[in-house]
Amino acid sequence: DQLISSVDCTPPECIMPGYKECVLTPMHPMLKEPKANFCLKVLTMSIWNPPPGNRKLHGDLLYLYAVTAEQKRFHITASSRGFYVNQSDMETFNPKPAQGAHVYHCLIDLLGHISPVFKRNFQALNKKRFGRHPYERIATPFQVHSWTAPAIEHKVDVVRAEDSYSSRLLFEEHIPGQALHYIFHTHAYDKVQKDDPLYNLRLESNPKRVMFSQKIINVHSDFVAAATRGAMMVIDGNVMAINPGDAKNMRMYIWNNIFFSLGFDVRDHYKNFGGNHAAFYAPCCDLNGVKAYSTLDTEGLYTLGTVVVDYRGRITAQSIIPGILEREQEHSVVYGSIDFGKTAQSNEKYIELLEKTTKQLHVQPHSILSGDKGPVKLCSSLECKGIIGNDQRHYILDLLRTFPPDLNYLPLEGEELSEECKRMGFPRQHRHRLSSLRPELVEVFIDHLYVVFMRHCASQIVNIRNKVGMEQKSIAEGESEGNGKKSKIFWILGWDVFVLGQGLSQNSCVLLWIEMNFPYSIQVKLQVQRRISPTLKIVMAKWQQEAVKSAATLVGSYSDTEFDVRFNPDIFSPDVKHDATPEELEKQKELLKQAARFIITNQIPTFVSLFLCKPYYQVTPIHFNPPSHLPQIKDCLEHTAMPTDGASLSDCLHERGINARYLGKIVKLIGTTPALQHVYRIGLMEIILRAAKHIMRGYLQNVDQCSVSSAVSHFLNCLLGSFPTPLPHLPEEELISNKRKKKARKQRAQSTSGGQRAAWHILTPEAVWEQIEAEASDYYDFKIGVKSVDELVEKHSVHKVALLRRLCITMGIQLLVKDYTFDSRHKPPFTEEDITNMYPVIKHAPPRASDAYQFYTSAQTKVQQGYLKEGYELFSEALNLFNNVYGAVHGEIAACYRHIARLNYMMGEHADAITNQQKAVILSERVLGIDNVTTIMDYISLALYCFANRKISAALKLLYRARYLFLCVHGNDHPEISLVNSNIGLVLHGVQEYDLSLRFLEEALKINIKYHGEKSLKAALSHHLVARAYSCKGEFRSALNHEKETYKLYKNQLGEVHEKTKESGECLKHLTEQAVTLQRTMNEIYKNGSTASIPPLQVKRQFSLEIFYKNPSNPPFLPQITAPSMHSVLDLMNVINGIIFIPLR
Repeated sequence: DQLISSVDCTPPECIMPGYKECVLTPMHPMLKEPKANFCLKVLTMSIWNPPPGNRKLHGDLLYLYAVTAEQKRFHITASSRGFYVNQSDMETFNPKPAQGAHVYHCLIDLLGHISPVFKRNFQALNKKRFGRHPYERIATPFQVHSWTAPAIEHKVDVVRAEDSYSSRLLFEEHIPGQALHYIFHTHAYDKVQKDDPLYNLRLESNPKRVMFSQKIINVHSDFVAAATRGAMMVIDGNVMAINPGDAKNMRMYIWNNIFFSLGFDVRDHYKNFGGNHAAFYAPCCDLNGVKAYSTLDTEGLYTLGTVVVDYRGRITAQSIIPGILEREQEHSVVYGSIDFGKTAQSNEKYIELLEKTTKQLHVQPHSILSGDKGPVKLCSSLECKGIIGNDQRHYILDLLRTFPPDLNYLPLEGEELSEECKRMGFPRQHRHRLSSLRPELVEVFIDHLYVVFMRHCASQIVNIRNKVGMEQKSIAEGESEGNGKKSKIFWILGWDVFVLGQGLSQNSCVLLWIEMNFPYSIQVKLQVQRRISPTLKIVMAKWQQEAVKSAATLVGSYSDTEFDVRFNPDIFSPDVKHDATPEELEKQKELLKQAARFIITNQIPTFVSLFLCKPYYQVTPIHFNPPSHLPQIKDCLEHTAMPTDGASLSDCLHERGINARYLGKIVKLIGTTPALQHVYRIGLMEIILRAAKHIMRGYLQNVDQCSVSSAVSHFLNCLLGSFPTPLPHLPEEELISNKRKKKARKQRAQSTSGGQRAAWHILTPEAVWEQIEAEASDYYDFKIGVKSVDELVEKHSVHKVALLRRLCITMGIQLLVKDYTFDSRHKPPFTEEDITNMYPVIKHAPPRASDAYQFYTSAQTKVQQGYLKEGYELFSEALNLFNNVYGAVHGEIAACYRHIARLNYMMGEHADAITNQQKAVILSERVLGIDNVTTIMDYISLALYCFANRKISAALKLLYRARYLFLCVHGNDHPEISLVNSNIGLVLHGVQEYDLSLRFLEEALKINIKYHGEKSLKAALSHHLVARAYSCKGEFRSALNHEKETYKLYKNQLGEVHEKTKESGECLKHLTEQAVTLQRTMNEIYKNGSTASIPPLQVKRQFSLEIFYKNPSNPPFLPQITAPSMHSVLDLMNVINGIIFIPLR
């Protein structure tokens, strides 16, 4: 009781059920800390730098200037002996030591001696810094930006100013020494040369392989950071182009030994493939190819470091091949084509290297006709170019056609797709011709073909077996009785039934048959074993060859003797003449048509059905022996896809090999299913977002640097604001008076012609939504059917904050944290001051710690099999390897901590579970973002562990935070938010806050009924939770109504003999008794006046799962109590969070 009374249960108003607006102020909670005292006012380089020649001979290295908090000014000499205060001032240079000055080996000691305030405040600052968790202080491998930022006062900081402009690396293009670092990166990014000391590490013992992976990942991280910084400087105009005389969109840049190109079609390179649209899409395809070849780790084959940066446009950053700038392209390329197949050339060394990759990448070696050269053999797409650098390494680049084309978005004259594709409206004309299949789809499609291959082989062998068996049987029946034994012996020659059907060896099969027919004849056994077994091997081998050949022909295998499916990436390339027979070309084309059909008939329907097969519980079993109240849980365990925003929806699509361009088709399919309205809403928002992104990107590429914030805020006002006539704030208005500014705006509003004004100046909400509707129809073949954001909200219940969040994350927009008034019709919600920053969105192919990942997957397998201790040990080993390779902060390290914490909790180690889950939460916040869906789920898990450890206040705060973030990500209308509501309701129920508990539990019941159905088991559990809360309040009539629904659902779906049904029946009986007792007492009061007294109400007996499993034949109940026990609340929280403890019997 003392613990419960000390808990602050009051939830913030913004997360209460029924609250309409979603505010952004709580996104970055500011801690109420005392104002930090500064240590120094100024610490900067002295104006007397650099030391003159004579002072260098005395050991002077540089001079510092410091102003202490006591307003004292000092000039400090940094010499080879240490630091000391000299006699210089702002007008006189006197490098001699000041009177009484001492030499200090540490600058901190010197500053602490001359300033007591510095000494005191610096100690307090260090204490505060080291009081934070180490994971909050360690740098992340890749920069993570937030789409919201609090208002931070810009104070005077001389050190910050010097750091920004003192580094020569920021603006100079060629720095000796620094360039050498990235030359190493260029050639050690994915592969390492044999002479390099790192090369031998990757083939030797595990510690050395870990060291090799660590070096490669560190170099990759440095390259991504340098490429990102260089790309931003290119767009901001701080890097000189190597071709400054060309148009702006055709310029190329080199900075820090990295080559930068813009996402435009330079010199009509992609003229026949979609122009600028193809040029914009090509870097992502190239990045996928780089990732594929890098994963194979083929010795002698090298790829380039590649980073794609979206920052007010698209910039591609690549490392430079040694010597590539010293010669023309046509003289550098020794493999591939530079004119899309009109001419091509090959190289024996490249053929040898690339042939090693064709089977893993499923690329079919093929030959094309190249002018007068005749047939040219290729083991990759023809766009793939091979260049031998000055270091004699073999590089490949332009890997955009590594994966086969997607024929559903590639209309071809004379080629017909399947009827299923035609019914879905394919093929569709896309805006570029570079649409390709995702690597995930290629793998899934080949797995599907392998199943077809094996089934056909088995069918063919069975058919041949039956045919030969019938022939031999007829021969055996025609023999005379005197030769019966001999006939039976030779009849075995065609009898392979046991060999294939029972999985026995050939000899054991023959001996088994002889044992049945000649049990006492050892001579017959030996004779048959000598004469028949070799014949059986020959006959069976022949049958298998025939079956494999037939199956290989059926699935289009590259080889007739094995399953080996490969695609010709150039089969539909224009201007390419293939050196192959028409039958071979038709076979290659048919394979791609089958892949296009596979997306329509298999992947998309499977993806949609995932949401309809959501399991009742997501079980983490101790011993996988599901109880009977989890029907068909084995079949549904894999169907756990539940997207909460556009990013998670895109991830779900990509995991199944479906490109985002199919989003319109998928949204149409799920739009008619009431239980999938949340997925429909997310898909609709994603289509609108992507269409708005395409439009906004075009505007930003033509906006001047001084107008970026005004252009962004005006676009957001037109997209999300209810104000009908927003006007942009022009930069030139800052230099005129307010009176003239208002007059200029009025004239601009009354003007009917745009004149020569920029496109974003004349943008209106009507124009934006018309363009979005046209873009959605053209790109996704989907009609959104709305003309404004208010109509979208009213018709589809879309939250404006969720749409704003997704757009900002995708476009790299950072907003000021404040509560925006989206629905105001008197003023626009955004101003140019609300746009605090534009940050880059990065795409790259990070290397993976392969050894650690193997431990990680093995640990997952062990846990699924029920071996918790073995899984715990493997997760710990994986965590150790991940730390050695990635460092302390990484997403996969967070995943390890997440699993370890769950295992700690399941094994009863609640304190360790809290410690490890807290690490997972901090890492998720830093690596994924504070409002990422994974971070939200980590909050919920941490809240569960805190509640189990009786930290109720912390659990409530974590659950309140999770609910707030869910509201920002999607809104209140989503199945996953019922999980948060149920958790909050149970915790509040446990601390006897029944009114608050009921509000959250009833909201969870409402959502579960809407998305899982009135007859679902989730609805039954929610009814039971609501009944518990009502019974604790003494409202037995309402409790009876809900418990009756629970009993009816359990009885209809699980049967009368099931434990859940019996438990609900006992609860129903007890509630009925309490209601009758209460009613009798009330009748006595009405009859006799105030002389009767109301006895204390008793709450339903609490059922203990733990005691039940110890004695299932006689299920005991806990004593009747007046308040719910923490143990019973924790049992229910475990159930709704997917943890069911099933003891071994």
